[in-house]
Parts: sequence; C-alpha cells; structure tokens
Amino acid sequence: MAGKPSEKLLKRVPVRKRPPEIRKHSFDEVSLGYNEEEAIAEASRCLKCPSPFCVKGCPVQIEIPAFIECIKKGDFSGAIAKIKEKNSLPGICGRVCPQELQCENECVFGKRGVPIAIGALERFAADYELRKGVKLPKKAKSTGKSVAVVGSGPAGLTAAGELAKLGHDVTIFEALHLPGGVLVYGIPEFRLPKSIVKAEVEYVSRLGAKVKTSVIIGRTLTIDDLFESGYHAVFIGTGAGSPWFMRIPGENLNGIYSANEFLTRCNLMKAYVFPEYDTPVHSGKRVAVIGGGNAAMDAARTALRLGGEDVRIIYRRSRDEMPARAEEVRNAEEEGVTLELLANPTRYLGSKEGRVEQVECLKMELGSPDESGRRRPVPVKGSEYLTPIDLAIVAIGAGPNPLIAQTTDGLKVGDDERFIVDEQGKTSRDMVWAAGDIASAEGTVIHAMGNAKTAALAIHNYLTK
Repeated sequence: MAGKPSEKLLKRVPVRKRPPEIRKHSFDEVSLGYNEEEAIAEASRCLKCPSPFCVKGCPVQIEIPAFIECIKKGDFSGAIAKIKEKNSLPGICGRVCPQELQCENECVFGKRGVPIAIGALERFAADYELRKGVKLPKKAKSTGKSVAVVGSGPAGLTAAGELAKLGHDVTIFEALHLPGGVLVYGIPEFRLPKSIVKAEVEYVSRLGAKVKTSVIIGRTLTIDDLFESGYHAVFIGTGAGSPWFMRIPGENLNGIYSANEFLTRCNLMKAYVFPEYDTPVHSGKRVAVIGGGNAAMDAARTALRLGGEDVRIIYRRSRDEMPARAEEVRNAEEEGVTLELLANPTRYLGSKEGRVEQVECLKMELGSPDESGRRRPVPVKGSEYLTPIDLAIVAIGAGPNPLIAQTTDGLKVGDDERFIVDEQGKTSRDMVWAAGDIASAEGTVIHAMGNAKTAALAIHNYLTK
C-alpha cells in the first residue's frame, strides 16, 4: 500500500467487553473478542510491510502479516495454521501476552495512530479453530529419543509441543493434579478461561506428549532418576512459585496471603464457583493488595468478585511505573478497584485474636531512576497513615522453588536462585536445559515460550547430531 494510510485505517476496531457493573460480580471472561466481521475489518488495516517490524517484536517469531492477510481474506483456517507453525498456544497468547509491549509496539501504525490489534486477531483465529475442530500438523519421523519435560506451564508446554513435532518421545511431569502451571493456578477465569488452557494442553497431548500429574521432581523423582529410567535429555520449566514477602512487622497475622496462595485457592480449588466448591479462602470486605504487577491486578479483581467492597491496590510508585498491562489496570479501575499510589506498607496491626485489622503505609515520592529504568520511590518522612482492612494480599513477586537445585548435583544457580543458562537454555548440568521463570526474570508467558522454543531446538540438535 503506497502513500500515507487514511485516517480510517489509523483507528482500531474496538474489542467488545462485558460491562463493568456486570462483570465485577462474575468470573465469566471479560473480553468478548472479535466476531468475523470485526476481525476482517481490523485485519484490513494491515499494510503488509515488506520488512515487518512486528515479527521482530514477537518472541516466537509468528509470521504476523501472513496470518492477518488470511483473516482479511476470510481464510480463518489458513490464519490459525500459519500461527501454529510457530506457536502451539495461540488461544492463551492472544489473551494474556503483553502485545502492546512486543509485536504491537513495533507496528508502524503506532507512530500516527493505534497499532493493529495483533493479539485480538490471534485470539480470534484460535477461538475459530476451537469451534470448528483442531487439526494436527505433520510430525517428523520418530527419532527414538525420549525427553522429560518438568513443569506444564507455558515454557513446559511449548518445549513439549516443539519436541513432539520434531519426532521425540516426550513426557511432561507436573507437580499439581492438573496440567497448565501458572496458566491454571495463577491467572483468573475472567482473564483466561480454564477451558482454553485445557484445550491447548490437549493439543500438545495430541501431538504426542504424555502428561503425568502429581509428580514432584526433586521429591517424587529426581533429575538423576529421570536419566536412570532412560530419558536422553531433560527440560525444566517449573516457573517461579515461591512467593516473596516484605518482611515487615505483623506480616504473619491471619488474613494476610501471598498472591500465589490466594489465586491458587481461587483458581485451582474453584473458589470462583462457590458455593458449588466450598474453597477455604477468606474473602474480605476491605482488601489491600500490595504491588503493581499483573498478579496484583488479578488478585484485586478476584477479591472484588468474592465480595470485596473496598478493594485497593497499594503501590509504591506512580501509575506510569506500574509493571501491569495498561489494559488490566483500566479493567480493574472500571470494576471499582482503587489505586492507592506512591504508598508503601510499613507494618500490619491486628486484633487480640491475631487477625489483621489495619495496614500502616508511608507516603512516597519519586526520585531518580534505578537499575530497572523506573524512578526510585523515596519515603516522605513523617507521612505514615493507617487504613482499616480485613484482608491483605502481597503481590510483590516470586522466586523459583529451590527443590530441584537442591537435589541435583552440578546444577548451578545464581544469586536469585534461578538456574544459570546459556543463550540456548543449556544449564551447567549435562543434558539439562531450562527456560521460563526458573531461568529468567522476564516473567511473561510469551518470553517463557520464546526461550522454551530456543531450548527445544537446542535439545533436538543435541539428540540428533
């Protein structure tokens, strides 16, 4: 397309959402996605750049203009086939990946208007396939080699899918009773329905990957046990499930959860369909969520749906520095969550019975940028204030579970307890690779998938050459 794009092309087709006053009382998915007419209209905005920057911004290198062109022509089956050449989990990625910071951030439309809604179009193609029936791609001939994949989150599923397509015998070992990892226990139903995760796990299984649940590697079996039982290589994608706390006075009071525990109880133990499932999770009326990332938004919006009346997110920087997706911050505010910015908890106060009743915070102001590039929060002396609460959720991040490192000789970790890996995901231990949060602090689903694809190819090359 020559010349400047028209003003009409610069405007994105909006994605429909459930109204805030309805969705804040329901765990049904908030985003309704595109219908066929909307998807074709949005796809028609694409300029088909000869050297598409959007592809360079995609960690798994999907041929974005090609699949969008298929949608534009009404060839929805061709679109999902093109996506699945590079991505086995499009229904998940189309919903939870931060496209605005990756592929969409590189779209040329972003210079004058609004980038193409690449994520929404990917979701549309994935949902179309689920309605029509999922087709399997051709697999390579069996290599006779077997690979153990530890963890069934985005990294593990990606590695398993890639290795199965390349002809290897793959077995996934999952510690919990359901596969999916953080996709199941960490991300709420209203943002990523369990049915979507289940369908994409089933797709990886149909590619040939076997799934064994309730197996804790490092306790039920060790990495050495896997090799002794005949596996030729091991991929570790166990994520970061060990929550961090602030270590401030009163943090051991009843009514204070980590985001990991709160979301796991609500997602994996089905608190979102109470009273059908009587999940033992305390749902407060006055809730403080500490942190500014996606987990904080998920926890706050979940607390709201469980009956919270005054749900606030306490974050030590300003809105501009929040690591959460802008869309999720908007959704939270629309639903009634309060952002209490430039504030940092200093202690919790409780009742005689040991239950949290108040959080004391200190006001902050922004100083010079720190190593993350964000302006550093600086305490305002003498600005302490108290807020009454009956539930606190700490969502300031998580680190890797040290169990595998502690039970595997020769597996080196860094100061942050993450595995030390090279550019191909190879660890210090022979025949062991790793990717995702266990090996990187990037922390997004799509980065975990991109690194897992790289590691899977490295494993394939090792086993075949």
